[in-house]
Amino acid sequence: MRQIPLIIPWLGEEEVQAAQKAILSGWVTQGPQVKAFEDAFAAYTGAAHACAVSSCTTALHLALLTVGVKPGDVVITVSHSFIATANSIRHCQAEPVFIDVDPATFNLDPAELSRCLAEDFEVRDNNLWYRDVAKLITGDSPLRGRTAPLGRLAALLIVHQVGLPADLERLLTLAQQYRIPVVEDAACAIGSEISFPDGAGWEKIGRPHGDVACFSFHPRKIITTGDGGMLTTDSPQYDQVFRLLRHHGMDIPDLLRHQAGEVIFEKYRLTGFNYRMTDIQAAIGIEQVRRLPEIIRRRRTLAHFYHQDLASVRGINLPVEPPYARTNWQSYIIYLEDPTRQKAIMEGLLKKGISSRRGIMCAHREEPYCGSWPAGSLPNSEAAQDRGIILPMHPLMPENDIEYVVSALRILMV
Repeated sequence: MRQIPLIIPWLGEEEVQAAQKAILSGWVTQGPQVKAFEDAFAAYTGAAHACAVSSCTTALHLALLTVGVKPGDVVITVSHSFIATANSIRHCQAEPVFIDVDPATFNLDPAELSRCLAEDFEVRDNNLWYRDVAKLITGDSPLRGRTAPLGRLAALLIVHQVGLPADLERLLTLAQQYRIPVVEDAACAIGSEISFPDGAGWEKIGRPHGDVACFSFHPRKIITTGDGGMLTTDSPQYDQVFRLLRHHGMDIPDLLRHQAGEVIFEKYRLTGFNYRMTDIQAAIGIEQVRRLPEIIRRRRTLAHFYHQDLASVRGINLPVEPPYARTNWQSYIIYLEDPTRQKAIMEGLLKKGISSRRGIMCAHREEPYCGSWPAGSLPNSEAAQDRGIILPMHPLMPENDIEYVVSALRILMV
């Protein structure tokens, strides 16, 4: 039977040779290839600084710590994202405050953010404090057992879901109005672009537009290093802290110590982590960045074919691309008008050898968070998960695979 996988990473002989060269060099942990990968990524995105780490989750953790998230704080974000987004806040001993998504883009809704800031927070001591912090202290919440004051708003964590840029112009205006640091969860958004205002000049996600942007190199993402992450920022102070935190707080990188013409003793400036990327991964990453323009072009072509072929299939709503955004089409998600059919349609596809996944998860429906956020509290997010089906898409996918997927959907949707 014909088999169509959800995704296949585009890795070739160039990546094999790059990894082999790194292995044979004898320098396999964080070293010269990591530095070269950081430089290439910063150049691609237009960021002043890029810092490579072991995953996007560790990138988010470092970003939140660095912009000032402290134990007992809260961070506004969406539930409609992989659970790592919410978990990264708890890694800081803080708690997420979830708000709903825009039902058109499935990104953080600026109108809901405005309402939340005005109604759910109050001003005390020149800070915003969450009014109903008691509701957050359920299950294994890190706020449990901590003494007051609790609930200071420390950051806004914006997700560019499945590569589609959020409405940054409106969201950043609100953040600046309330003086809230902004971290962008750009795990899926490598190569995506945004315009300020709509259509007037395009900038890469990761420039960054907030304080820090965080990316993933997991195999489900646009480019991969097996796993890994990157932080981009225009702040040299933040970049310096990232580099200390990722390597146990050590003030002298191994590469600098190795290249020095004299003996240098390192110092440990703060309590850090082992969040380093290896040179083997970085060598692969350099080759992946070179492939990136072609990967984006190919994904946009495949999305066009899906759009064209699915337009006449009843019972399906197609993803949209607002005027301010150019998505990288990290995932192509259709939305069923009847959510009760989601599993049956997915099983029907599977029987024909077509892989799919349900719509993006909602963290507030999972055990760590559902005690504070009962069913129905974020209706647009829940609907997106229940109605969404992620279809196969990757740059090596032939057009006749799309024809096969669409033909299967036509039969199943009758």
